[in-house]
Amino acid sequence: MILVNAVLGNIHQSTWSERLSGATVDGLNLDQWEAQKNRLRKASQAGTEVAIALDRGIHLQDGDVLVWDEARRTAVVARISLREVLVIRLEGLGSAATEVAIRTAVELGHALGNQHWPAVVKGARVFVPLTVDRQVMASVMKTHAFQGIEYEFAPGSEVIPYLAPHEARRLFGGAEGPLHSHAAGPGQVHPHDHD
Repeated sequence: MILVNAVLGNIHQSTWSERLSGATVDGLNLDQWEAQKNRLRKASQAGTEVAIALDRGIHLQDGDVLVWDEARRTAVVARISLREVLVIRLEGLGSAATEVAIRTAVELGHALGNQHWPAVVKGARVFVPLTVDRQVMASVMKTHAFQGIEYEFAPGSEVIPYLAPHEARRLFGGAEGPLHSHAAGPGQVHPHDHD
């Protein structure tokens, strides 16, 4: 077993990109919940047992280099699979009358809460991880037809760099588990709904 106490770098950094060119890279596949943990034990794709013990507040990012063996030119690299995110843009509310903006924001909050969807607000955007099928989330947004609000879906990997660690945990940590379909039933509470 290999003990990892610190992240050595990231494959997206030029120094590591060059160093790993031609090397054997073994992936440590993590889901979005596992990536938020400071303590973790898991086998890599090649079967290497890795025990991660990071300082509090440090969380793994996709491409983090965990192990580097210069002599063998082998590395273990974190591969994190993040779900898509519903990105709700509130910029259009800035030009709306105050009472319309307030009413729309409250209605949006009610709609998200009614679905038990975790959300993170950053500036004029609301990020919601896909905890149900994409079509179901789009249907909820279309049904409400919020005035002055636009939305789109984005890969979680594009959103996470803009989040603080506690926001990433809120957004991705609470969304772990299988995607729930519309057939799951309205009002159903899922295990990670309450952080």
